[in-house]
Amino acid sequence: MTPAPADAKPAAAPRARRLRIAQPRSLQSRQLWAASLGLIAFLALAGSALDRAFQSAAQSGMRERLHSYALAYANSDFARDGSVIPPWDPPDPRFKRPGSGLYAQILLDTGRWESDSTQGPHLPDGGMLAPGRQVFEGPLPVTRIDGQPGEVYRYGYGLVWSGNGDGESDREIPYTVYILEDTTGLGRQVAVFRAALWRYLGGAGVVLLLLQMLVLRWSLRPLRDVIDELKRVQSGAAAGMSEAHPRELEPLTDSINAFIQSERENLERQRNTLADLAHSLKTPLAVLRSRLDADTGEVELREELDGQLRRMNDLVSYQLARAARSGHQLFAAPIEIEPQAEQIVLGLEKVYAAKGVLCEFEIAPEARFHGETGDLQELLGNLLENAFKWARSRVLLTVAGGAQAPGRRPGLVITVDDDGPGIAADRIAYVLQRGVRGDERVQGHGIGLSIVQDIIKSYRGELRVSRSQELGGARFEVELPGGL
Repeated sequence: MTPAPADAKPAAAPRARRLRIAQPRSLQSRQLWAASLGLIAFLALAGSALDRAFQSAAQSGMRERLHSYALAYANSDFARDGSVIPPWDPPDPRFKRPGSGLYAQILLDTGRWESDSTQGPHLPDGGMLAPGRQVFEGPLPVTRIDGQPGEVYRYGYGLVWSGNGDGESDREIPYTVYILEDTTGLGRQVAVFRAALWRYLGGAGVVLLLLQMLVLRWSLRPLRDVIDELKRVQSGAAAGMSEAHPRELEPLTDSINAFIQSERENLERQRNTLADLAHSLKTPLAVLRSRLDADTGEVELREELDGQLRRMNDLVSYQLARAARSGHQLFAAPIEIEPQAEQIVLGLEKVYAAKGVLCEFEIAPEARFHGETGDLQELLGNLLENAFKWARSRVLLTVAGGAQAPGRRPGLVITVDDDGPGIAADRIAYVLQRGVRGDERVQGHGIGLSIVQDIIKSYRGELRVSRSQELGGARFEVELPGGL
């Protein structure tokens, strides 16, 4: 293979084609186009139907008119030689005017009679009809008196003439009456009707389109109001979405408000967590600084350093746990409760193996926790650990579905009972305070129930503490409301 020259330029890389993504039309333009096309289609169909109905009615009127002319000529008489004696006065003066557009013919087996108007035009030939038979046909081609092509409608009526021949036997002469009329008059009627029809339908269409635009703007105004409120929220001019919206938009505005509130609470909670962490570390750091400044002995300093470091480690772990809980998702997937509870109970049974506590479950199959897995673990872990700590031999975990509003996800009720000494009613509020232990002789930090309360508060739930009716000890009942 021949090597490329040193000064050869590398081939230019092919230009990447820019994919132009068509911007979707607005809701108003989509609805306007759809409604406009539907309106135009409806008006076109309505106009076509009315046009056909008018043509049918006009043709029916022409047939009746030609039928009445045929009846007038059906009263014609016949001479001895069988020739036709037509009425002295025709039913319409046009029958006497050549090429007038209205023609009469009487056909016999031996010949025919034609009105004066047939002089000039070349009319289509018709045959004899059976007595009593009537036909209406057309348009049929003709050549008018001026030589131009035209069309006519033709009505035929088959008849039999019976008469007395001066002593001779009665004679019966079959004959057929044909009445023909030019389509020019009917065409003018149809043209006038069509012009008026499409003029009125067009005017109505324009009015309806304008009215439709106004209705669309009025019906989409709530969406524009939502957009304006969102812009105000983004700029900080409003704290959230108002409640003055149609029912169809309430789930959207409620979700936006819930999201805004959740984000604000999360931000506030994170700020508080950092402030609490900084404030909590000030005292251990100050103690260490004072020990260093006081030239404390190495052994005493190591003991003090070890104790303060453990304390700071506990504080950091706790505050990090709080920060992790503060970021729960607003629209989380439902979580099964029983697997999480089993994992927690297995660990607690090892820790409190010496007590031999038995934990029982009564968990509804349809019960689900709509939130983060960490929050569920913290909630169940602290409640069950508290129950294991105070129980004598039995703990009962009950989980059931809560109230559910139409179109919303169901709530949840978690209850933990134990057969321990319980909590006196006048001490419940005291025990639930941060850093307070029910019994100072029992090991712990007194923050487990506070963590539970923080989690419940973040989910807008409620914690109730009472005496267990089943086991006789304490009963902790957590009720979480249904969500969006």
